[in-house]
Amino acid sequence: MAPPASKRPSRARRSRADAAAARPWSGRFGEPVDELVKRFTASVEFDRRLAPYDIAGSLAHARMLAACGIIGKADLAAIERGLEQIRGEIAAGRFAWSLDAEDVHLNIERRLTELAGEAGKRLHTARSRNDQVATDVRLWLRDAIDAIRALLAKLGERLLEQAERHAALVMPGFTHLQVAQPVTFGHHLLAYFEMFERDRARLAECRKRVNLLPLGAAALAGTTFPIDRERVARELGFDGLCANSLDAVSDRDFAIEFASGAALAMLHLSRFAEEVVLWMSPRFGFVRLPDRFCTGSSIMPQKKNPDVPELVRGKAGRVFGDLVALLTLMKAQPLAYNKDNQEDKEPLFDAADTLKDALAVFAELVAGIEPVPQAMRAAALEGFSTATDLADYLVRKGVPFRDAHEAVARAVREAEASGCDLGGLPLAVLKGFSAAIGEDVYASLTLEGSVARRSHPGGTAPEQVKTAVARARKRLAAGD
Repeated sequence: MAPPASKRPSRARRSRADAAAARPWSGRFGEPVDELVKRFTASVEFDRRLAPYDIAGSLAHARMLAACGIIGKADLAAIERGLEQIRGEIAAGRFAWSLDAEDVHLNIERRLTELAGEAGKRLHTARSRNDQVATDVRLWLRDAIDAIRALLAKLGERLLEQAERHAALVMPGFTHLQVAQPVTFGHHLLAYFEMFERDRARLAECRKRVNLLPLGAAALAGTTFPIDRERVARELGFDGLCANSLDAVSDRDFAIEFASGAALAMLHLSRFAEEVVLWMSPRFGFVRLPDRFCTGSSIMPQKKNPDVPELVRGKAGRVFGDLVALLTLMKAQPLAYNKDNQEDKEPLFDAADTLKDALAVFAELVAGIEPVPQAMRAAALEGFSTATDLADYLVRKGVPFRDAHEAVARAVREAEASGCDLGGLPLAVLKGFSAAIGEDVYASLTLEGSVARRSHPGGTAPEQVKTAVARARKRLAAGD
């Protein structure tokens, strides 16, 4: 028989009791968590994206517990059925996330207990949320690194396509943003390919340190149960185990290392973006971008603004901030786990998301770049870019380089005063700067001759650009 109404707990009291029961540590406390504290400490709004990894880790943990005789086969079957149902509910958007359950782990555990009863309560044997979340984050980051490396490879392919297509297209090379020497557009693009390849290699190295299993460290000291960590590592695809339980649950250097690699990749994207913005400006006019990567002005009808590269340039600062946030988060934490580490996820997620989006859009932008050869050529002729070639010509004639440098510097002043390029000076005038100059000098003063003579590995000669593209394609195909 139900108790009389006067003896029943009030609805508010029942609600508080239910909320407290959702927290597995509530037995230690005499009152429920304050609503403000609940909202302040909850992480479920952002860590729910770890749910697939949390379920995968829980399944591997449960199977290990059963294999070690720590839980029974019936419990394992109930846990497996429950977790698979939860996986389906989350995928279908039917899972009821609760702030009372605080984080992704307790939300899933509470639902599992509803579905599997006592078996659900046994899942957490021999583990803690400390090693559980460290495992989830490493699983998530491993996938994020793989996705980013694939996007870097795609961007690399787009760069190689353009580099091969424009292996002989002459443009000015710059130092101090001043015309320096002629290069080819293909060679210029290959410089960025090398940067992004280093980014890809850095992330591959980072992945090795990410791919170690923390589970089994429990809260900080390990567990008294006879667990098999190697079995869990094999099932989850980890390369090995975190060797120290204190370190396994407390450090996030693997996340910081990733954020550092992401920041470097964004730095390289930002440099490239800056050049695209400059090249597209009428003052340069080196390239055209497809309309789909640009926007207009609300007041100036003639404008075609390079919003995509500008945003990529701006978002680099955001990822730099994510790196600094993670460094600052860890800098004063004593061993072992501290609640501070709840704050590792948002900057880590943001760094990965931002880099993925930037790489995806930039790969398509690169594929759509259309160079303007006449503008590039005109700019290369403006800054006496073959001056070094004239100095090299004199050295080959036996003139010491410093003397050749001085003679060419005087020739540049003369050409500047005459309003022409070095190749426009009459032979008699050129001979006035050095008696070693002969009629064959003009072959050294053409843009095409300049780039063609730099035919060595890493040089800008068209044949070297094509060779470099072929080598680069082999590197991409090898997946290194």
